[in-house]
Amino acid sequence: MAHIVIMGAGIGGMPAAYEMRDKLDKQHRVTVINNGENFHFVPSNPWVGVKWRDRKHIEFPVRSYLERKGIEFISTGVKRVHPDQNQLELNDGQTVNYDYLVIATGPKLAFEEVEGLGPHGHTYSVCHIDHAMKSHDEWEDFCKHPGPIVVGAVQGASCFGPAYEYAFIMETDLRKRKIRNKVPMTFVTSEPYIGHLGLGGVGDSKGILESAMRDKHIKWICNAKVTKIEDGKMYVTEHDDMGEEKKKHELPFSYSMMLPAFKGVDAVFGIEGLTNPRGFITVDKHQRNQKYKNIFAVGVCVAIPPVEHTPIPVGTPKTGYMIESMVTATVHNIHADLVGETADKEATWNAVCLADFGETGVAFVAIPQIPPRNVNWFSEGKWVHLAKVAFEKYFIRKMKKGTSDPFYESSVMKMLGIEKLK
Repeated sequence: MAHIVIMGAGIGGMPAAYEMRDKLDKQHRVTVINNGENFHFVPSNPWVGVKWRDRKHIEFPVRSYLERKGIEFISTGVKRVHPDQNQLELNDGQTVNYDYLVIATGPKLAFEEVEGLGPHGHTYSVCHIDHAMKSHDEWEDFCKHPGPIVVGAVQGASCFGPAYEYAFIMETDLRKRKIRNKVPMTFVTSEPYIGHLGLGGVGDSKGILESAMRDKHIKWICNAKVTKIEDGKMYVTEHDDMGEEKKKHELPFSYSMMLPAFKGVDAVFGIEGLTNPRGFITVDKHQRNQKYKNIFAVGVCVAIPPVEHTPIPVGTPKTGYMIESMVTATVHNIHADLVGETADKEATWNAVCLADFGETGVAFVAIPQIPPRNVNWFSEGKWVHLAKVAFEKYFIRKMKKGTSDPFYESSVMKMLGIEKLK
């Protein structure tokens, strides 16, 4: 009998647990260890920040749903992974032994890398439900006393979609309140151009997103390095395409949401052979760590190099379809190991994303994510907003029901009229 432990009960960890339980013989144990009792649907956090959603709409306790599927659950969290002993040290002092470990923790948010950044500094965040709820609680007060907004992503950030989403969602909410004219908005990003997205652009993402920003009167600064944030003021250095300093900006704000760079979580950070210098898990094309062959990783915690060199560092995003693909490959490879077959399943690291803009939205497909691509598609329309709302409801229902069907893959295949994504 093997014991498979999954670290994390998020968008990667929950489907991995369900798929693992369905795939493996019942003699094998499956355990999920999470830092807390609840799952929350991270893609909806921008809606939470402007009070379009409440915590109760996108968060639920997972214990009963996992246990009724025969999956054990521990909510004390992992303090440290000890891969040489095949052991996890938990936050409450207990230890858990494993035969296989799947790391699906998501990232650590590196707010400390910019002075004054984050919910304990002077900006808000939509990376975690607790952070989004802080904005949720104070958004109404801002709307009563409107002023300038600065929104975007700092140097080293890798998930730019939520920054664009939040900018346009705030803009939509302000228009609905008829106070948009009182709120100058500036988008600050480390991307070399609007629509780069950490992917070198997808289709006409640059043209479409620039046009949308001009239409909504949102100014922008690219190749931007945020050096310091004070109460009501952000210090930004703009660089040229060669990385040389071009202009210094002091941006006043009454409200700001800036996405941070990501790092690996403390439980794995600095483990030689397991992580890269940023603490992300290094894996081969089968999602397996090269040194510790019984450790796999899925999702944002996986080390993926930047798509290209940029004047200011940007990371590569991990979108929902990519995470689903990583999960399926991991489950199949662990199953293959257990039955004595070759563990040769590969994830399709393609980028697929729906980004809501309040009343409309954009969608893109990059296959593969590193150019040149077989599919390089970017589109906009009201249908994206409706699709994002539908996907939220679908995914939460799926997590409660205990299934792990690959929604993204089937949807993209239908949308593009192709039989299989490679």
